[in-house]
Amino acid sequence: MSLPFPFSRVLRLFVCALALLAVAAVAPVRADSGLETLEIVTASGVKTFQVEVMRTESERARGLMFRRYMPEDRGMLFDFKIEQPVMMWMKNTYLPLDMIFVSRAGKVVSIARDAEPMSETIIPSGGPAYAVLELNAGAAARIGLKAGDQLRHAIFRR
Repeated sequence: MSLPFPFSRVLRLFVCALALLAVAAVAPVRADSGLETLEIVTASGVKTFQVEVMRTESERARGLMFRRYMPEDRGMLFDFKIEQPVMMWMKNTYLPLDMIFVSRAGKVVSIARDAEPMSETIIPSGGPAYAVLELNAGAAARIGLKAGDQLRHAIFRR
């Protein structure tokens, strides 16, 4: 028995749409769209990273949660929009991270090195911070980052 033409066409379109949805559901989320350049000025020179910038409350709340990989030249910059003491944690975060707390002027306030994945331990900024930069654990040591070093990005005063 053959189906009327319009019905068979609708059925084929429906099956194709379901297949596309299934592929989309299992495809990895690409986190490289919307990357912005951030420079870190250390005693050994300027290091460049491509960062995702978290500007909204919901973006900051999710951060790097549930990610299993981040390239070495990437990071995440949390823009808190006001300078105040900041507290972070690693809940639902699989990647070990360095957290760099940064003033409104772009100066490194403090560094929490090698934060423990999946931990709910509170990590304080140790002073007022305007932003937090998260890099893969060990990156801060590798580039010789220390308190007082300068970050350059559009969110910081020039």
